[in-house]
Amino acid sequence: MGPHPAVAAIRLAVRRVLHDVLTEHHDHPTGQPHTPGAAPGTHPLVLVACSGGADSMALASALAFEARKLPLRAGGITVDHGLQHGSTQRAHEVADRMTALGLAPVEAVTVTVGREGGPEAAARDARYAALDAAAERHGATAVLLGHTRDDQAETVLLGLARGSGIRSLSGMAAVSGTAGRYRRPFLELDRQTVRKACIAQELAVWDDPHNSDPAYTRSRLRHEGLPALEKALGKGVVEALARTAQLSRDDADALDSWAADAEASVRDEAGRLECAKLHGLPPAVRRRVLRRAVIASGAPAGSLFARHIEEVDRLITGWRGQGAINLPGRVEALRQGGRLVIRQG
Repeated sequence: MGPHPAVAAIRLAVRRVLHDVLTEHHDHPTGQPHTPGAAPGTHPLVLVACSGGADSMALASALAFEARKLPLRAGGITVDHGLQHGSTQRAHEVADRMTALGLAPVEAVTVTVGREGGPEAAARDARYAALDAAAERHGATAVLLGHTRDDQAETVLLGLARGSGIRSLSGMAAVSGTAGRYRRPFLELDRQTVRKACIAQELAVWDDPHNSDPAYTRSRLRHEGLPALEKALGKGVVEALARTAQLSRDDADALDSWAADAEASVRDEAGRLECAKLHGLPPAVRRRVLRRAVIASGAPAGSLFARHIEEVDRLITGWRGQGAINLPGRVEALRQGGRLVIRQG
């Protein structure tokens, strides 16, 4: 008798990602630019980021099962954000569970969460910084994340609410990070399937109280916003939002490529942006060129919002002699002699 259907589904999703990782590894047998800590000649290492919740425990279990059949090493990282009482003990318990699954190396990493961007963004930034550092330390080829289709739907709605444009609506990519480090095998699986897989395998899981705390935006969206949408519009909202993410990503990728190609054509011989040529570009392409230029001048991408680019864009389309625009990262944009000057102060 085969495994429970939910278990089979999560294993298949992980198997596909691991085969992709192996194919890419074989395409770059030497150098391995994204695995600087890997010893030459060793099997590639894949880590799972595991909080102890149902999504990541199901992912850890599937990784351990599938890696045994492949020329792969499989390990795990759990991050202690230090935001709840007993978090350190819980992190060590999660590490022990991953070790019991057969994962190695396994590590519990403690981080300090700042305040910039709000508690959710600050925790996320600290977590990814810790995962990046762990991947470098262990020479990992990839890090698996347990985001599901439900998480994707929430991300699309949050982007829609912020009015951040089509890139925000594209949600989370299946492959992201430096050299494609982060992989999300479960983006086409719903949260219920993943939880069923944990029950079928009798995996101990931890339900983070922050996930049901109305103080957090994503929690309110999960427990109030999405159910209200499904009540008003019927079932299938999550699936529709996930499809919107993929369609938006395809469109955003095409526009980004167009902007990258167009950027050289709107600069003069000295490399300065010419306002008249920028004005001739379609708005979606022009704003992408401006965003690329602002980031290249030192503005942090995560702190750069649509309203910032709209203000810079008005120096092109609504020029009335206005002064410099102050942007994140101490970057300023101003118009001088028909050129757009973007520099760090």
